[in-house]
Amino acid sequence: MIRLTRLNNESFVLNAIMIEQVQAHADTSVSLLNGKKVFVKESEEEIIEKVTAFYHQIGFPVLPLKAGEKNE
Repeated sequence: MIRLTRLNNESFVLNAIMIEQVQAHADTSVSLLNGKKVFVKESEEEIIEKVTAFYHQIGFPVLPLKAGEKNE
């Protein structure tokens, strides 16, 4: 679980495993596997760091790339 902040400053906890996509335009949006979309104050980079830390915390196997990196 990761703690995020809605645009109205309301803090909430999100199951990081449910994240499908993170996009940053004017605001950062987090699209979930169930089709819902949440707009948050955190940047893409902050969310990537939180998700990566969460996966390490639960013992998720080390991946060849860190979350957010592109395979070139």
